[in-house]
Amino acid sequence: MSRRILTAILTVTVLAVVLFGIPLAVGLRRLYRNEAVVRLEREAARAGIEVPASFETTGDPVELPTRHDATLIALYDRRGRRLQGHGPPRADTEVARALKGAVSDGAHGGELVVASPVTSEEHIFAVVRAAVPEGAVNARVRRGWLTMGLLAVAVIALAALVARWQARRLGRPVLALATAATKLGDGDFSVRADAAGVPEVDAAASALNATAERLGALVGRERTFSADASHQLRTPLTGLRLQLESTLVNPRADRDAAIERALGDIDRLEATVEDLLALARDASPARDPIRIDGLLADADHRWHGPLAAAGRPLRIDAGAELPAVRASAPAINQVLDVLIGNALQHGRGTVTVRARHAPRSIAIEVSDEGPGPPTDANDVFRRRPASATGRGIGLALARSLTEAEGGRLTLSRAGPGPRFTLLLPAPED
Repeated sequence: MSRRILTAILTVTVLAVVLFGIPLAVGLRRLYRNEAVVRLEREAARAGIEVPASFETTGDPVELPTRHDATLIALYDRRGRRLQGHGPPRADTEVARALKGAVSDGAHGGELVVASPVTSEEHIFAVVRAAVPEGAVNARVRRGWLTMGLLAVAVIALAALVARWQARRLGRPVLALATAATKLGDGDFSVRADAAGVPEVDAAASALNATAERLGALVGRERTFSADASHQLRTPLTGLRLQLESTLVNPRADRDAAIERALGDIDRLEATVEDLLALARDASPARDPIRIDGLLADADHRWHGPLAAAGRPLRIDAGAELPAVRASAPAINQVLDVLIGNALQHGRGTVTVRARHAPRSIAIEVSDEGPGPPTDANDVFRRRPASATGRGIGLALARSLTEAEGGRLTLSRAGPGPRFTLLLPAPED
């Protein structure tokens, strides 16, 4: 690109110099020639003043002006004979025209000639011929052309310097932009292009940065979705598989009931996937009024069996009648599943789920009798890599889902007997 910019600027400069230089050179030659003619006319007129009116009758010699340059002065009589000075012995074309009464000029015999008639009482009795070698005029024209040529070279050299600076100024940001685009194509979504002070390049850099940011966010959400889906689906799928395998090996099992339960589990898994996809796409699911006691009853239905299988009781305390809240029921179910599943996996003893009134909100608390998380209240919600063991994804997902619903999720008691509190905005009266 730099070479193209340099070539384009130099080409335009050379064309401009040529297009303006040629007419200017022609005009300069014409100007110098006209100046020479005017000077010769002046010299011829001055010499004509020295010729007296009695010259024709007396034939007395006339003292022509002495010239120290290349100008040649000659005096001719009415018959076209040279009487004095330097010039052709007989009248040439310009002298012959002057004898007819008009000042004549032209090039003749390698000379620029001006012939001026000398008159007395409207009677032409002599002609003064002034001439200068054309080489003298041409030499002056060549000196002018040489000066113009040197100026043209200087202009082109200056244009080359400006073009080189401009090419670097435009080429560097474009090259940086191309490098950033290459990195973005290779998957580096953190790359950003700096502003260069060139509006068009800055607009492209801004578009590239916005694209990198959008792609980075999109890929980040997809990765988060993959990790969350893996975390949320692994345990239910394992339970579903065990349930079906148990039904297959037990000839007395009620297969219809097992299939019905499996279909119910599959529906919940599909709802889980839809919720996670909505979260990953920043889509807002429908938020209809939901009853808290219904949410807790569903949670009891989902987790009573797994906790009982582990020898741990589940206590549900819906408390006093609580108002319905506007939130995504699948999202809140996912939060409760994370908290209860976390208590099952990392806690001890009885798992208690309790709902109550809180200032300007409805609180749902999930607690157990274990020692509590080893980290502090803030670090427990930090998302860890999917390869990390222990708590790492579920609590981070639960907090994200809660905040998406306008609520808050905190570790209200670290332990022993850890308690997580889910706060949902209370409906306005």
